[in-house]
Amino acid sequence: MPVPQSSVPRTPLLRERVFTTLRAAIVDGTLQPEERLVETELCAWLNVSRTPVREALGRLEQIGLVLVRPSSSTIVSPLSTRAAAEAQAVAASLHELAARVAVPLLRDEHVDAMTTANDTFADALSRGDVEAAINADDAFHGVFVGLAANGTLTGVLEDVTPLLRRMERARFGTLVGRASVGQHRTIIEHALLGDVDAAARATRENWLTLD
Repeated sequence: MPVPQSSVPRTPLLRERVFTTLRAAIVDGTLQPEERLVETELCAWLNVSRTPVREALGRLEQIGLVLVRPSSSTIVSPLSTRAAAEAQAVAASLHELAARVAVPLLRDEHVDAMTTANDTFADALSRGDVEAAINADDAFHGVFVGLAANGTLTGVLEDVTPLLRRMERARFGTLVGRASVGQHRTIIEHALLGDVDAAARATRENWLTLD
């Protein structure tokens, strides 16, 4: 078919921006658990119409970050240990899979990136900087996920990880969070030895230490 002459609307980009902004605000606590979400207020804050806001709230409901009460109100989902545990099980399995694919592909620059991320992670924990710790943890595990290059895996992780990150804001202020530094080092050691099974198991165990 001939290429259309008209430009492609930017609406999808706007929708994605609204969604990612609201998701980040829920994960970082700007929007608190059980806080009521009023469409007009969100529209004013984001300087958008109601349509992208409604679509974003629908997507956030699907991944468990928003609770819609029919004919009543829309609120930020309460923190739920059950929801976090379910998301944790999925995330642990997917990160284990990513490790199995990635370890045989590791090169020096990947190991260096993981080591640097873990050092940054440890430093952030020592300073009590939860946001920096979460970003560094994402960078560490992102090496395996990036090497796995599996779009379905990445997409599911993008849905379940925000549920865990809400809980990890408490975790990374505890000794449990500090234990992850050593777990990360163990993952790197197994990866350097080319031990796929051990690296995958260690990665899974790391993701199962949320509670």
